[in-house]
Amino acid sequence: MSGRGRVIASPAIVDGDVRAGAIAPIGSKGVPSGFVKQPLTGTIRVTERGVSGDEQADLRVHGGRDKAVYAYPSSAYPRWRDAAPRHAARLVPGAMGENLTIAGWSDGDVAIGDTVRIGTALLQVTEPRQPCYKLALAFGDGRMVRLFMAVGISGWYYRVLEPGVVAAGDAATCLARPNPAWTIARFFALIASGSIDDEALAEIVALEGVADGWRLRALRLLARRASGDADA
Repeated sequence: MSGRGRVIASPAIVDGDVRAGAIAPIGSKGVPSGFVKQPLTGTIRVTERGVSGDEQADLRVHGGRDKAVYAYPSSAYPRWRDAAPRHAARLVPGAMGENLTIAGWSDGDVAIGDTVRIGTALLQVTEPRQPCYKLALAFGDGRMVRLFMAVGISGWYYRVLEPGVVAAGDAATCLARPNPAWTIARFFALIASGSIDDEALAEIVALEGVADGWRLRALRLLARRASGDADA
């Protein structure tokens, strides 16, 4: 790995097919969502908008430049099957709604701002995933969001720096790591704690590559605290 920070000894790989989801109803009330992804064969185009054919129903919280591609580690699925045995048959790669299942890296191996080559696409890690109620709808189980937090493996979002094509089995190689202390595991643990102190918020503001939404959120929290807002 070139660039700054801890070297990742070996590249990871795309474990199984690249996936994309069309907007479709999920849950008993038929809420529109692109959560459920289908495998795509061959080489798949990835652009600044994400994986070709992938759709998001609520663009306020899903998709966009900083959440163009969602990756989830294959090593998390055994933990999921232990945590939710009733869903064991479904808790296989793709179950978390990811575009890419990654073998060889987990949340502790990936950091905000990592620049990664997968296939011919150049991607950058922006933030951990925070689950919403559509995870529960997809499984028909209201406990799934709580279980996601308990399992403690969020996966990560990429923005696309250079469009390209990606396929099953492609290597994922980290080319630069500007923020080695800010792993996805650390960031998600802070989110799960429900409280991020001023020092961490200031670091988030300065993180190279962090999602714009998180930088703005950190700035707003710091401003509210500086003004004496006890609830911030």
